Amino acid sequence: MVKLHREGKTTIPISILVIALLVAAAYWIHPVLGHVFALAGAVLVFLVFNFFRNPTIQVVEDDTKVLAPCDGKVVVIEEVEDNIYFNDKRMQVSIFMSPLNVHVNRNPIGGVIKFAKYYPGKYLMAFNPKSSELNEQSYIVAENEKLAVGYKQIAGFLARRIIYYVKEGDVVKQGEEFGFIKFGSRIDLLLPLSSNISVKLGDKVKAGITVVAEV
Repeated sequence: MVKLHREGKTTIPISILVIALLVAAAYWIHPVLGHVFALAGAVLVFLVFNFFRNPTIQVVEDDTKVLAPCDGKVVVIEEVEDNIYFNDKRMQVSIFMSPLNVHVNRNPIGGVIKFAKYYPGKYLMAFNPKSSELNEQSYIVAENEKLAVGYKQIAGFLARRIIYYVKEGDVVKQGEEFGFIKFGSRIDLLLPLSSNISVKLGDKVKAGITVVAEV
């Protein structure tokens, strides 16, 4: 049995209720229309349940490795200037999450949360290069004896709610859940320039499993 994420406990019942009302209204208008809406509704219910799935994973902790913070596709690998926390150049690796991906967000490294802040912003398409700077986002930094890593939850055109559970001073484990984004978007990793990047553009990654970089 697939475990569902806690963030779906309100969204799932509301979605089912709305879909059921629409199907009932369609049947009231015409049986054929009702059949069409019932089929479409069944697909939508499946997609909602699929979105909030929370599979169990086995994390192999290693302080020399940075794990993927989310499921998705690597869409950016480039050097950037970070003016929020590190105030130096970092290597950015961005992972895009489609609505079909698991949306549980996991700590890429274990350590202490040194910084955690929410920033309001726009809702540009997640593929837009400016989304890393202008979109609604959270910015979290974890640090251990080996390295410090920044990670941003970035809202997209459809993603209108960013959730994170950590705060400054928390001690977190690598691969442990730290947040969730509804519905689709991306996470940017900000890594030391000396990092050995283990992925390439277009790679599919799994949260808490895929090694993104090594130090």
